[in-house]
Amino acid sequence: VQLEESGGGLVQPGGSLRLSCAASGLTFSSGVMSWYRQAPGKARELVGTITGTGGTTNYVDSVKGRFTISRDNAKNTVYLQMNSLKPEDTAVYYCYARRSLSTYWGKGTLVTVSS
Repeated sequence: VQLEESGGGLVQPGGSLRLSCAASGLTFSSGVMSWYRQAPGKARELVGTITGTGGTTNYVDSVKGRFTISRDNAKNTVYLQMNSLKPEDTAVYYCYARRSLSTYWGKGTLVTVSS
Protein backbone atom coordinates (compact mmCIF):
# COMPACT_ATOMS: atom_id res chain seq x y z
CA VAL A 1 0.00 0.00 0.00
CA GLN A 2 1.23 3.46 -0.85
CA LEU A 3 -0.24 6.88 -0.16
CA GLU A 4 1.54 9.74 -1.86
CA GLU A 5 0.70 13.36 -1.09
CA SER A 6 1.52 16.27 -3.37
CA GLY A 7 0.64 19.91 -3.82
CA GLY A 8 2.22 21.51 -0.79
CA GLY A 9 4.26 24.68 -0.91
CA LEU A 10 4.56 28.26 0.22
CA VAL A 11 1.46 30.45 0.03
CA GLN A 12 0.58 33.88 1.36
CA PRO A 13 -2.12 34.35 3.98
CA GLY A 14 -5.52 34.35 2.33
CA GLY A 15 -4.29 32.17 -0.50
CA SER A 16 -5.31 28.71 -1.63
CA LEU A 17 -3.71 25.34 -2.24
CA ARG A 18 -5.03 21.96 -3.32
CA LEU A 19 -3.38 18.87 -1.96
CA SER A 20 -3.70 15.47 -3.59
CA CYS A 21 -3.21 11.99 -2.21
CA ALA A 22 -2.80 9.18 -4.70
CA ALA A 23 -3.42 5.71 -3.30
CA SER A 24 -2.21 2.39 -4.62
CA GLY A 25 -2.55 -1.17 -3.39
CA LEU A 26 -5.60 -0.21 -1.37
CA THR A 27 -9.32 -0.94 -1.65
CA PHE A 28 -9.78 2.76 -2.19
CA SER A 29 -13.42 3.26 -3.03
CA SER A 30 -14.77 1.22 -0.16
CA GLY A 31 -13.38 3.13 2.75
CA VAL A 32 -12.97 6.39 4.57
CA MET A 33 -10.00 8.56 3.73
CA SER A 34 -8.63 11.19 6.06
CA TRP A 35 -6.29 14.16 6.14
CA TYR A 36 -4.17 14.94 9.18
CA ARG A 37 -1.66 17.68 9.85
CA GLN A 38 1.19 18.29 12.22
CA ALA A 39 2.41 21.79 12.95
CA PRO A 40 5.92 22.39 14.29
CA GLY A 41 6.11 21.44 17.95
CA LYS A 42 2.53 20.20 18.04
CA ALA A 43 0.77 16.87 17.99
CA ARG A 44 -0.69 15.48 14.80
CA GLU A 45 -4.35 16.39 14.44
CA LEU A 46 -7.20 15.22 12.28
CA VAL A 47 -8.20 17.78 9.66
CA GLY A 48 -11.12 15.93 8.11
CA THR A 49 -12.54 12.75 6.65
CA ILE A 50 -14.55 11.64 3.66
CA THR A 51 -16.61 8.49 3.27
CA GLY A 52 -16.09 5.95 0.51
CA THR A 53 -18.76 7.35 -1.75
CA GLY A 54 -17.78 10.92 -0.95
CA GLY A 55 -21.23 11.60 0.36
CA THR A 56 -20.21 12.64 3.85
CA THR A 57 -17.35 14.80 5.04
CA ASN A 58 -16.35 15.98 8.49
CA TYR A 59 -13.87 18.66 9.52
CA VAL A 60 -12.16 19.97 12.59
CA ASP A 61 -13.74 23.24 13.68
CA SER A 62 -10.67 25.32 12.84
CA VAL A 63 -10.96 24.57 9.09
CA LYS A 64 -14.73 24.43 8.62
CA GLY A 65 -15.86 26.70 5.82
CA ARG A 66 -12.32 27.01 4.46
CA PHE A 67 -11.22 23.47 3.62
CA THR A 68 -13.01 20.92 1.43
CA ILE A 69 -12.20 17.23 1.05
CA SER A 70 -13.22 15.42 -2.11
CA ARG A 71 -12.30 12.20 -3.85
CA ASP A 72 -12.15 10.67 -7.30
CA ASN A 73 -12.53 6.93 -6.91
CA ALA A 74 -11.75 6.35 -10.57
CA LYS A 75 -8.32 7.87 -9.96
CA ASN A 76 -7.83 6.48 -6.45
CA THR A 77 -7.17 10.01 -5.32
CA VAL A 78 -8.40 12.18 -2.46
CA TYR A 79 -8.06 15.94 -2.42
CA LEU A 80 -7.87 18.68 0.17
CA GLN A 81 -8.84 22.10 -1.15
CA MET A 82 -7.61 24.77 1.26
CA ASN A 83 -8.87 28.34 0.93
CA SER A 84 -8.40 31.46 3.03
CA LEU A 85 -5.21 30.00 4.43
CA LYS A 86 -3.84 31.34 7.70
CA PRO A 87 -0.34 31.20 9.17
CA GLU A 88 -1.65 28.74 11.76
CA ASP A 89 -2.42 26.31 8.93
CA THR A 90 1.31 25.85 8.44
CA ALA A 91 2.01 22.15 8.91
CA VAL A 92 2.95 18.91 7.26
CA TYR A 93 -0.25 17.43 5.84
CA TYR A 94 -0.69 13.67 5.78
CA CYS A 95 -3.07 11.33 4.02
CA TYR A 96 -4.40 8.45 6.14
CA ALA A 97 -6.39 5.30 5.52
CA ARG A 98 -7.56 2.50 7.73
CA ARG A 99 -8.69 -0.79 6.31
CA SER A 100 -9.73 -3.48 8.80
CA LEU A 101 -6.93 -3.63 11.39
CA SER A 102 -4.29 -1.96 9.23
CA THR A 103 -3.49 1.74 9.06
CA TYR A 104 -1.59 3.55 6.35
CA TRP A 105 0.09 6.95 6.24
CA GLY A 106 1.65 8.95 3.47
CA LYS A 107 4.98 10.68 3.97
CA GLY A 108 3.35 14.10 4.07
CA THR A 109 3.59 17.35 2.18
CA LEU A 110 4.63 20.65 3.75
CA VAL A 111 2.33 23.65 3.61
CA THR A 112 3.79 26.97 4.70
CA VAL A 113 1.53 30.00 5.00
CA SER A 114 3.62 33.14 5.29
CA SER A 115 3.99 36.58 3.81
